Amino acid sequence: MNMPVKFPFYKNPKNRELSNAELDALAVELDAIKQEVLDDIGEKDATYIKRVYAAIRYSSVVGRACLFAGWFPPAWVLGTGLLGFAKIMENMELGHNVMHGQYDWMNDPRFNGQDYEWDTVGTSDNWRETHNFKHHTYTNIKGMDDDIGYGLVRLFPEQRWKYGFLFQPIYSIPFCLLFQWGVAIQNLEIGKLLIGKKTTKQLYEDWKPVQSKAAKQMLKDYVFFPLIAGPAALPVLTGNLVANGMRNVWTFSIIFCGHFTKDVEVFPKTVLKDESRGHWYMRQIRGSSNLSGSEAFHILTGHLSHQIEHHLFPDIPARRYRKMAPKVEAICEKYGLNYNNASLFKQYGQVLGRIVKYAFPFKK
Repeated sequence: MNMPVKFPFYKNPKNRELSNAELDALAVELDAIKQEVLDDIGEKDATYIKRVYAAIRYSSVVGRACLFAGWFPPAWVLGTGLLGFAKIMENMELGHNVMHGQYDWMNDPRFNGQDYEWDTVGTSDNWRETHNFKHHTYTNIKGMDDDIGYGLVRLFPEQRWKYGFLFQPIYSIPFCLLFQWGVAIQNLEIGKLLIGKKTTKQLYEDWKPVQSKAAKQMLKDYVFFPLIAGPAALPVLTGNLVANGMRNVWTFSIIFCGHFTKDVEVFPKTVLKDESRGHWYMRQIRGSSNLSGSEAFHILTGHLSHQIEHHLFPDIPARRYRKMAPKVEAICEKYGLNYNNASLFKQYGQVLGRIVKYAFPFKK
C-alpha cells in the first residue's frame, strides 16, 4: 500500500516517487497552506485588485490620448508603451485571475469570474472551458489538456511526431506575435475537422461567438480609434498594433515558460484512475515551472511567474503566491519533488530548446 506511485511516462530523475501515505501527507500540508491564506483574505486583497483595475483604466486612457498626438515620436512611444502596459495587465493580472474566480467573494460585478469579458479577440467563455476547466483539471495529461502545444507545437517526446512539426521553429514566431488569435481559435478544434471527427456545420457554430468577439476588438483598435483620431489615424493604428503585439509576445513568453521548460513532465490518461488529491498536487508540481524576479516583474506576469503555486491554488488571489512560494518550496524539498524555478532568460532558453529539438522525431 505504501509502495511508490509511479507515472508511466519517462520521468525527471530530480523527482522522487512518493507512496500513497506520502501523497496523503503532501495533500494535508498543501491544504493547510491554502486554508491559512483563505482565512486571511479580505480588504487588502480587494483594495489591491481595485488599484490594478484603476491603473489599467488610467494607463489605457492616457496611452490612447498620447497616441492622438502620435505624429510627435516621443508621444507615440509613450502612448504605445502605456497602452501595451494596460493590455498586459488587463490580460494577466486582471482578466486571467478574475476569471479564475479569485475575487468572486467581493460580490463586485466588475470582478465576477463568470461574467468578466477581457480585452482580447478570444471569448472569455471559451477560455473558461479550455483553460479553467480542461487545463487546470487535466494539467499536462496527453490527449486531455489542449494547452500542451496548443495543437500546433510539439514540445514533449510523448507527443506523436508529424512532418509538419519540422517547421515549428519558423511558425512559432508568428504564433508568438499573434498569440491572442491562437488562444481564440483553440476551442474550435480545427484538427478534428481535418480528420472527419467534426463537421463544417459544428465548426461554424463554434466559430460564431469568436467571430463576434474578434470583430468587436478589431473595430475598436483598428477602425474606431483611428477614425476619431483624424490626422493621427496612422499613429493610432500602428500604436494599437504594436501594443497588442507587446501583449501577445509577453503572454506567450510567460505561459510557455511556466509549462514547457526542460524539467516539466507530461502524463498519460491512466494517471486519472483513482487519483487522490495528493497525487493531483504532485502532478501540478511536476507539470509546472516558476520564474524568479522582482515584485514588479511578478505583477506584470499576473503572478503566473509562480506557475507552480497557481496550478496548486488557482482560485487563491494570485498576489498571495509570492508569500506562499517559500512554504511550497520547503514542502517540495521535504518530499523530494523538484521545485522548478529559474530566471526568465534561462527558462525561455529551455523553451526554445524544446521547440527546436522536438521539431524532429526525438523520443526522449
